[in-house]
Amino acid sequence: MRNNVVVLMMLIFSTTLTWPQSKLSVHWEELTAADFRSAIEQSKGTCLLPFGILEKHGAHLPLGTDLLDVRYAALHAAEQEYAIVFPEYYFGQIFEARHQPGTIAYSTHLQLELLQETTDEMARNGCKKVIIVNGHGGNENLLPFFAQTQLEKQHNYVVYVLGLVEPPAGGPPKKTSVDMHGGESETSKMLISRPDLVHLDRANSESGADQTRLKLPDTVYTAIWWYARFPNHYSGDGSAATRERGEFEMTNWQVAIVNAIRAVKADQTSLQLQNEFFEKAKHPLETRP
Repeated sequence: MRNNVVVLMMLIFSTTLTWPQSKLSVHWEELTAADFRSAIEQSKGTCLLPFGILEKHGAHLPLGTDLLDVRYAALHAAEQEYAIVFPEYYFGQIFEARHQPGTIAYSTHLQLELLQETTDEMARNGCKKVIIVNGHGGNENLLPFFAQTQLEKQHNYVVYVLGLVEPPAGGPPKKTSVDMHGGESETSKMLISRPDLVHLDRANSESGADQTRLKLPDTVYTAIWWYARFPNHYSGDGSAATRERGEFEMTNWQVAIVNAIRAVKADQTSLQLQNEFFEKAKHPLETRP
């Protein structure tokens, strides 16, 4: 009888010390070191770097709107097609909003150096396929340039860039035509990702209209164009936002990210071609048509 009691107590004790099997988190920062190894294997070395910014979005949205939205989309996409999602990243190009409170605008060299070291470190930890998911319009030129600089020095990983995703035709009809920043679309998406941070009652407290203060051909670019048109760093009318429109745009964004993850996982060519390119670059005169 005593032996049976001892055996029963040992069984109970061992059961209480057994950690339940849990689904791997898609959040890089939530994984233990051991789970991170498993996550790299499950993701096939595919990791997402959602790229936002800290800037004003009208009078009604938080400074981190781009960051909050892109992480929401990336995390939900990674739940559908497993990938590891890097923590908050907001070290991008936003010089055009330096006149507004709360804007964090890092120097050009720091933006590029930090992004390079970040992707290098991700790769050192097994992320051989890094997908930068852009959530900020001011990065649309920075990120393709960064991707192109990967041909300056050989790497044992590939950087992919998923630019801003435009919603397809259809869905709940839009009410506004001017809608470039903090307007109907961005506000609608924030009603999905963080509705608690949206202050619709403030959306009309300042103008989001185009001031048309610069008269240049569309083919001529100058850095002050945005300030000339939208000095309040607000373009559109956020009060027109709806949850229905936000759900439509967020779902479409997540689908695009899922498709990118799947395509990148299946890609066995990019790294091979990179290596071939660098071998030929060592002896360019030997390159033949």
